[in-house]
Amino acid sequence: MNHINLQQFKTPYGELVLGSFDNMLCLCDWRYRAKRAAVDNRIKSLLHAEFIVQDDKLLQETRRQLNEFFEHKRKVFELPLLLAGTEYQQQVWYALLKVPFGETSTYLELAKAIKNEKSVRAVGAANGANAIAIIVPCHRIIGKNGALIGYAGGLNVKAKLLTLENDLFN
Repeated sequence: MNHINLQQFKTPYGELVLGSFDNMLCLCDWRYRAKRAAVDNRIKSLLHAEFIVQDDKLLQETRRQLNEFFEHKRKVFELPLLLAGTEYQQQVWYALLKVPFGETSTYLELAKAIKNEKSVRAVGAANGANAIAIIVPCHRIIGKNGALIGYAGGLNVKAKLLTLENDLFN
């Protein structure tokens, strides 16, 4: 059986669970999110792997880069990512990676970016299934009226992340 190295990581914004598989980051998600078990089970199933609590160089590097981000010293993450999801989810997550730091987008704009304008609800569901928070920036997606809606880390964390990026990058 394959294994996913797993570590918990306390940040100024909440506790994350980090996971690496085959030297790629497959998990960087809020520890206490509502769908924690579903996300974990999806990743384990797709990778035919089990979690083991073990550190490695990639998880150490992930913590270093996240700390730099929280300390206003990093704009771009340079980590190998393994986006474990359906083909559609991956399309949405790759589109998320193109939303620039310090900017926001909407679910409709994301649907247009993947050339499927009528899939706004499905885009929202894929956004909510993102297992690599902050690095795959689902926190940058807001409602069409500008409202902060839906975030696994909580709306207060989403607001703090957007404020951090605005302070840092504008």
